[in-house]
Amino acid sequence: MAEITLSYSPAVKGWPSFYSFIPEYTQGMNNYLYTFNNGQLYRHNTNALRNNFYGVQYNTTIKSVFNKGPLENKLFKTLILESDAPWSATLATDLPQVGSIADTYFEKKEGNYFAFIRFLETDINLLMRYANGIANVTTVDATTPATTTLTFAGSVNIGSIISIGDMVYYGSTPSLGGVVTALTGQVVTINTTIAGASAPSNGDFILYVKNTVAESHGVMGHYCEYELTNTSTSKVELFSVGSESMKSFP
Repeated sequence: MAEITLSYSPAVKGWPSFYSFIPEYTQGMNNYLYTFNNGQLYRHNTNALRNNFYGVQYNTTIKSVFNKGPLENKLFKTLILESDAPWSATLATDLPQVGSIADTYFEKKEGNYFAFIRFLETDINLLMRYANGIANVTTVDATTPATTTLTFAGSVNIGSIISIGDMVYYGSTPSLGGVVTALTGQVVTINTTIAGASAPSNGDFILYVKNTVAESHGVMGHYCEYELTNTSTSKVELFSVGSESMKSFP
């Protein structure tokens, strides 16, 4: 476990902050904080560059939890930041399910930042909760792995819900087939060169899961732990963090 420095606040009679720098000696004097590192003297809070200690740049992180209605299983859909800048976020529930939001995904609306939670679950059993079936594939052409084609019988309605970027799975015990790269009539083209993927065989049942960056169901659990990260070197203010959630009915 990494070492950290704690700060004590007499006003709140507690330890509100954790710092990444590890001083050799600390002294407060004349309203300034002085520390030593490798024999060098540093005076803190004297420049505009934030989170830079002893020549090393750090990020700001905040960890907390959404735990309203702890006996109810909920689907956490969005993250709402009352802040003057967006933050990136990682989220995890007790089921467990995991999600993330890049800071570039946030949209500013009425002074707050909003983004939906991207589902990152890798557990195949949980992932299949969001899968849709197509049919048994008639012919698989895997001559060129990057352009493996799945051809279905003419009577099969592939539908318009499946899209480029969706993930394809196959078999009664679903295995990752690849990512959809093209759709033409009764032919679905997938790239099977991505990590963990392999081409299906003739007759395998084909399923697909929507791309979680483009379309997400959020993360499910009784509570949701989140960690916010900000990489700015200037002043950033965060006033509150919220999430839109709904009760899950199995």
